[in-house]
Amino acid sequence: MRTTVGIIGAGPAGLLLARLLHSAGIDAVVLESRDRSYVERRQRAGILEQGTADVLRAAGAGERMDREGLRHDGIELRFDRRRHRVDFPGLTGGRSVTVYAQTEVCKDLIALQLRDGAPLLFEAEALAVEDAGTDAPRIRFRHEGREDVLECAYVVGCDGFWGVARKAIPAELTQVFERTYPFGWLGILADVPPSHDELVYARHDRGFALLSMRSPSVSRLYLQVPDGTDAGTWSDEEIWDELERRFETDDDWRLERGPVTQKSVTPMRSYVHEPMRHGRLFLAGDAAHIVPPTGAKGLNLAVGDVVTFARALTHRQETGSPELLDAYSATCLRRVWQAERFSYDMTTLLHTAPGTTAFEDRLQLARLERIASSRAAETDLAEAYTGFPFG
Repeated sequence: MRTTVGIIGAGPAGLLLARLLHSAGIDAVVLESRDRSYVERRQRAGILEQGTADVLRAAGAGERMDREGLRHDGIELRFDRRRHRVDFPGLTGGRSVTVYAQTEVCKDLIALQLRDGAPLLFEAEALAVEDAGTDAPRIRFRHEGREDVLECAYVVGCDGFWGVARKAIPAELTQVFERTYPFGWLGILADVPPSHDELVYARHDRGFALLSMRSPSVSRLYLQVPDGTDAGTWSDEEIWDELERRFETDDDWRLERGPVTQKSVTPMRSYVHEPMRHGRLFLAGDAAHIVPPTGAKGLNLAVGDVVTFARALTHRQETGSPELLDAYSATCLRRVWQAERFSYDMTTLLHTAPGTTAFEDRLQLARLERIASSRAAETDLAEAYTGFPFG
């Protein structure tokens, strides 16, 4: 089996890359270890930056997003029982974000991929990337009970942190930067309309809370909890009670309750693997970097990676120059580190870490006061939240 680009992973990054390459007339094969149903149900991110939404539209995958997604022109910061709205379009020249779940992005891209006939193999487990440092890399994989080999001109690993792609880069050539946080997010899905029409980020002495949504009738909410917390130890009533405490304000705002349909705990970490390229192997998304979810950057960073690769390979095909492919890692990492910085800033701005001192507590409030009172500080947040430029 042979192709120009072998893509490992049919998450939004791998599927979007296949679509971008198809539009450029470059053949590709996507290998996904899970079945289609699993991929279309896998709950992940739900905030699309302006640039991500624009790329999906340009790729022909924006129709349902524009019909069913929720455009958000701002977020609300809550602290000290007060509310402050950050106006994205007014601060960024018209940019916004869209609430549209990763599951729905995957459904749209899968439908396009299967309609156009490009190979997308589900339940095809990548076992190893071989000869990555040569001009003829190979993906060894298992499909329908037997092993096979996909011979490629290029391999792109969109297979997440636990995938095989990153392991093909020799350890002596790599450098890893990481930070783990002593807390996680207890998240719930609830069948109740959101209690606010935009996301609410709440800083409270008891810990952080986030009010988000998946649709006009489904709320997504999070509580900061100690690292290692078992979601099952929290009853639904306890979760709602704690959310009410952390979202409390001095006005008449109220949190609406409803049936909890899903409950889980997300750990918090920052991680960057350098370089993001070795020979003809390129890493994208969680295979190369992870951010805490506070900044809503994970999915959007992955999109930036595959857009950068698709542009670089198209340039190579059209001009014969490998310049952009050679610069792939450096180009992506500039954007990655800005997103890491922003996600870290948002996390340390809003969470209460164990052992926090009174001095650090006052610094948090001072940082929030600065955002609420300074257009320059507010603009910096809005520009980062709505998205850094691709490439």
